[in-house]
Amino acid sequence: MGANEILGVAANAGEEEIRAAYLSKVKEFPPDRSPAEFEKIRDAYDTLRDPRRRARAMFVSTESNPPLVSLIEGRAMRRIFAGPKLWHEVLKNK
Repeated sequence: MGANEILGVAANAGEEEIRAAYLSKVKEFPPDRSPAEFEKIRDAYDTLRDPRRRARAMFVSTESNPPLVSLIEGRAMRRIFAGPKLWHEVLKNK
């Protein structure tokens, strides 16, 4: 289960939507009552807040066409995840 599914937000959700979903989930699963669930929620929030961690999470996502954040240009781009074999070939040829 990815960070998006844990918080219940879309893959291209903005900061405010992510924060609202996080606060809603924390109210539902407070740390003193369900620490394991709270850890998952906090980790998902930390992942979606950080652009690099978010891009990495989207890259290894199970979606067939996950949005990736270009770390060089800082703008949203869409890439088709073609599978690990193709990526190994691309990385090997760089």
